[in-house]
Amino acid sequence: MAKFNLKINGKNHEVDVDPSTPMLWVLRDHLKLIGTKYGCGIAQCGSCTIHLNGLAVRSCMLMVSAIGNQEVTTIEGLSENGDHPVQKAWLKVDVPQCGYCQAGQIMTAAALLEQNPNPSDSEIEMAMNGNICRCGTYTRIKKAVQLAATDTNS
Repeated sequence: MAKFNLKINGKNHEVDVDPSTPMLWVLRDHLKLIGTKYGCGIAQCGSCTIHLNGLAVRSCMLMVSAIGNQEVTTIEGLSENGDHPVQKAWLKVDVPQCGYCQAGQIMTAAALLEQNPNPSDSEIEMAMNGNICRCGTYTRIKKAVQLAATDTNS
């Protein structure tokens, strides 16, 4: 076990965990930030996506010992009131069906728009490609990302 000082959603947290513990389990089990979901455990589905210094990363394969002083943002920290442009677009387009993958989808879309505020259709498809939606709401996801891009550029 080792102590780690982590900056998550703008707040400092100290955890005492094995250095090889994936951030997914640090977030869910130790910090009770349960918005980040477990999907596959091998970084292939995107359900566990968080931001590390603004970039979308899979928390299931990211060891706590690799975080250091980097800033972590989870779905809970994306916006205080659920009013991030991507979250608003998700609701407006009625993206979720079962909703399980949605936190990861939203975090991936938000990171994309932070880096590229006006992505083309192919750039959206490429960025969102690694996020699996069991319900197949890909058309609505793409439409919501397009809408969020429009809203952030207004």
